[in-house]
Amino acid sequence: MLDKHALDDKKEIIFDYITSKEYKPMKFKEMVGILQVPRNEKDDLRQVLDSLTSEGKVTIDEKGKIHPLSADLLVGTFSGTQKGFGFVMIEGEKEDIFIPDRATKGALNGDRVQVELSDFKGGRRKEGRIVRVIEHTTNTVVGTFTKNKSFGFVVADNQKLGSDIFIPLERSKGAVNGHKVVVEITSYGDNKKNPEGKVIEILGHVNDPGVDIISIVRGYGLPEEFPDGVMNQVDKTADEVDSSAIAGRTDLRNMEMVTIDGEDAKDLDDAVSLTKEGDIYKLGVHIADVSNYVTEKSPLDEEAIKRGTSVYLVDRVIPMLPHKLSNGICSLNAGVDRLALSCLMDIDAKGNVISHKIVESVINVNRRMTYTSVKKILEDKDKEEIEEYETLVPMFQRMQELADLLREKRKTRGSIDFDFPESKITLDKTGKPIDVKAYERNKATKIIEDFMLIANETVAEDFFWQEVPFVYRTHENPDPEKIMKLGIFINNFGYSIKIGQDEIHPKELQKLIEKIENTPEEPLISRLTLRSMKQAKYTTTNEGHFGLATKYYCHFTSPIRRYPDLQIHRIIKENLRSGLSEKRTKHYEQILPDIAAQSSAMERRADEAEREVEKLKKAEYMKQFIGQTFEGVISGITSWGIYVELPNTVEGMIRVTSLKDDYYFYDEEHYTMVGENTKKTYKLGERVNIEVVGVDKVLRTIDFELVKEQDNEGGRKEVNSEQQEG
Repeated sequence: MLDKHALDDKKEIIFDYITSKEYKPMKFKEMVGILQVPRNEKDDLRQVLDSLTSEGKVTIDEKGKIHPLSADLLVGTFSGTQKGFGFVMIEGEKEDIFIPDRATKGALNGDRVQVELSDFKGGRRKEGRIVRVIEHTTNTVVGTFTKNKSFGFVVADNQKLGSDIFIPLERSKGAVNGHKVVVEITSYGDNKKNPEGKVIEILGHVNDPGVDIISIVRGYGLPEEFPDGVMNQVDKTADEVDSSAIAGRTDLRNMEMVTIDGEDAKDLDDAVSLTKEGDIYKLGVHIADVSNYVTEKSPLDEEAIKRGTSVYLVDRVIPMLPHKLSNGICSLNAGVDRLALSCLMDIDAKGNVISHKIVESVINVNRRMTYTSVKKILEDKDKEEIEEYETLVPMFQRMQELADLLREKRKTRGSIDFDFPESKITLDKTGKPIDVKAYERNKATKIIEDFMLIANETVAEDFFWQEVPFVYRTHENPDPEKIMKLGIFINNFGYSIKIGQDEIHPKELQKLIEKIENTPEEPLISRLTLRSMKQAKYTTTNEGHFGLATKYYCHFTSPIRRYPDLQIHRIIKENLRSGLSEKRTKHYEQILPDIAAQSSAMERRADEAEREVEKLKKAEYMKQFIGQTFEGVISGITSWGIYVELPNTVEGMIRVTSLKDDYYFYDEEHYTMVGENTKKTYKLGERVNIEVVGVDKVLRTIDFELVKEQDNEGGRKEVNSEQQEG
């Protein structure tokens, strides 16, 4: 296998040859002969051609001849829909290309494809047809099996796959109607023929407890077990810190420090300490030294790269590292020695970090605190809690003081603080949801957020100026077109934002978030503002963080659950000990781009899986309320319906077809739904009464219908008080 630099060099040479005037399309074997490729380098040429093909620079026809890609063809990623049509997203292009169902050439969601634009001029969106599928990205599918007399078929859970998968009975593994199965695709089909596959695993019946979430786990390819090689390495890992590991480290075991986490947390990767000398706060953020146990290129490391991040589902955590590490030797448990990387900062009365140092340390946490306890001390002034933690109370008060300072400083520079209530879903022992409510941040959670943010900024700035290879957390400026649309929309509510030459300063969005605070439209405008911004990602170049309004940012504080943090810990330690040699600098320059891309991709996968599980359990929870009425806020409007969010964070849809008093159409310019005859208008942020009329657990959707005032003379029905909290 060629390394990245050698591959890039050879790709350039071969691509120049294929696009030269002298070149005539030929097969691989002919190319080997003409270029006089030595026998031991044939695989290298195959790797080069595979790479050029996947990038869409060359294509191989049905006879096996290699052609340069026609200038009329584009390469992108296909996004399918339930109805069979789809869209192709071209990297760097703002607008995607519409692909009618007759022109998909059997492409499945996520496939890399070559597209030819059509001459269609009827709509605003570009239209095209798929000429060739370059790379199928879906090999296995999770879905529900149905058996006919002579064959079976599987309806995929992923609605974007568009078509059912044909299963010959001899390849059904004895599955029966309603079984959730994992299918391996054996033929991808085309426009005239469905994909074909074989059942490789039966997960259980669709109604069996736990099968719903395990189906999502398998559907997203989330790993469940650790390989034997990883567990063998873990078995050899010590349970306690060895005295030899402490040698040469800064001893901070006498420093007063705590961990502050949720009640259920077991992987405690950050501890904090704070003293004050005059006007100077001395903040310590102490992060578990996971890299001491997860060494580069070890089985543990290879598996951690693959996983990229821990995944937090409603009923389980799929960890990046095995529990013996994440809950044991790497967890900063109280009363035991632990290895750490400590960022020790001196912060003045204006919230400026005036000096800092990063050290390899050994620590011993005094108390394991929870957000609830610290909230009781700081917000509720609970006497019992204050008495129990009497010696630590002054430190918590200093922490709140410093956190307020740091937040004010961020606010001054324009950092945008979205305060969305997260959903807290409680399940019973069988996995059935028994409560859904909003989970609000409190003073304790904000203290930890503020301290982690300042540590991440400080470390990123330090290593940027040292000019060593590094992984940054970057957030690009928003797309000007989306910001213009946001500006038009908020005008409907009497708000405005100043937009410079195609750019907006984060302070403008921050001011907007402040203006809408505690208004009915706050959740809506906050969410639309967030949607108008780009997704944060990992990069090897420091491009700044728009949302935090900072030039420097990285992820340093969670190496137990995020791979980029673990990776930069290695760089930091190596740099602290002896500096990076030229050889090691080149090594990191070579591996970090792939690590950043893999980490970003795995983060997106985790986010999507977490969202799908949440939607599934919310739909299941609302089934018990069919026929009941609630008040909610219009959270979104589209041409096909009105989204309404309830106080407990559940969102459902009023389909436009259910608005029977008139013919309603979507006024895109004003983001409203308008009745053609009655002129009745439904606006974003408006409070409405709805009835829950249907739930589809498979599609993870909840259907509402509007309840007119006269239809609701008995008043709005309430869920019980516990279910209505938040």
